Amino acid sequence: MNRRPFRSCGATAALSVALLLSSCAGDAMGVRGTAGGGSAGDPLFPALGNGGYQVRHYGLDLAYDVKKKHLDATAEITAEATKGLRSFQLDLQGLRVSDVRVDGKDAAFSRKGHKLIVRPATGLRKGAEFRTRVNYGGTPQELKDPDGSREGWVKTADGAFVSGEPAGSMTWFPGNNHPDDKATYDFEITVPKGYTAVANGELRSEKTAKGRTTFQWHNGQPMASYLATAGIGRFDVSRSRTPDGLPLYVAVDPAEAKASRKPLERLPEIVKWESGLFGPYPFSSAGAIVDRTPARITWIALESQTKPIYAGAPDTSTVVHEMAHQWFGDSVTPKTWKDTWLNEGFATYAEWLWEEREGGKTPQQQFDALYEDKTDARRWDFPPGDPGTPENVTAPPVYERGAMLLQQLRNAVGDKTFFKILKEWPAKYRYSNADSKEFIAFCQARTDVDLTELFDEWLYAKGRPEQLY
Repeated sequence: MNRRPFRSCGATAALSVALLLSSCAGDAMGVRGTAGGGSAGDPLFPALGNGGYQVRHYGLDLAYDVKKKHLDATAEITAEATKGLRSFQLDLQGLRVSDVRVDGKDAAFSRKGHKLIVRPATGLRKGAEFRTRVNYGGTPQELKDPDGSREGWVKTADGAFVSGEPAGSMTWFPGNNHPDDKATYDFEITVPKGYTAVANGELRSEKTAKGRTTFQWHNGQPMASYLATAGIGRFDVSRSRTPDGLPLYVAVDPAEAKASRKPLERLPEIVKWESGLFGPYPFSSAGAIVDRTPARITWIALESQTKPIYAGAPDTSTVVHEMAHQWFGDSVTPKTWKDTWLNEGFATYAEWLWEEREGGKTPQQQFDALYEDKTDARRWDFPPGDPGTPENVTAPPVYERGAMLLQQLRNAVGDKTFFKILKEWPAKYRYSNADSKEFIAFCQARTDVDLTELFDEWLYAKGRPEQLY
């Protein structure tokens, strides 16, 4: 995501800091030890995600009335119980639930805040695969994040788009809303004829009947819920392939088409260049969604899997940033929001490498300029490995100091080892989750240089580090 202070970015209404920090864990139905907890245990967002199960697949059937701004939907969630369950919880903000079925049988349900609490007719044994069907609808709402930005289902002049970081997915479908529970997805989105509906993955079919068009999208690689997206509007659509045969699907609001043309024309080049740095592109397709941004939206872009969403025409550097996230953040996803620097530090460093490629500053010159800059001390407000509070997830240290840490690592281990790390890290943790401790151990295993002090100072120490490498 791009929410950096030198280029404002990132993800209204009903999600307050108090809600995100509240705890919903525990005995939802009063059955001790058999109720799935209402928390994934995230240190920054403890009310997001749930315990007791892992989702394997989401099947989302959505019908959106653009004029009335109304959504009618069904979610089919295939999951595996990680313990014996008498009940479990799903994240769903607003929207009215009409009925819930588990394995084909009616299930009792209740609501508490953004938690949908489900009690199946029959208890679920540990290790059992089960399917939950939720019928729901209403007018999806935006969320207001702790950093003041807006995310979720964002209404536009001719439709809507979705920004999911960190909590926005629960504004349009029920699920286990935490990065550590990744799943595959199928989307069936029905919109009025003349509109286009775009989602993650590949378009499987497009059919029009009785004044409505249904788009079926399939995302076959695991994806965190915050990376799921849907864009609805009157888009100009371009379909092509890279020289290597990778399918590209680009949907652009006509008002943004002219300003977007040159940066998006470089998308095949960017994918090829980043594949050379970070290893093979991790997904089955790539693309972009560029929409007209309502005035209330202040962020630039989000790295939605396979198709970053751009809130207005991007520049080339932003495309480089969001596409780098396909490796760092999308394919390899942090276990908790505390380690967001593993997303943003790498994506920012990719921008530095691109600028050097284009004849601009080297990464070392970028580092030096930030290190010596006395006009903006915010990058030293907290260490990137310990943001401390939810609003800090999108603050300067996560982006800038995260990238500066990588330059210090490069200086310490040398170019050969550093660029080997850039390829082998996303290869080892492809389609899974990882944290800072695993990254430190991964780097240390590839060099004889003791990296303890480097990570202690640049990842975890407060203030401006004095030690340079």
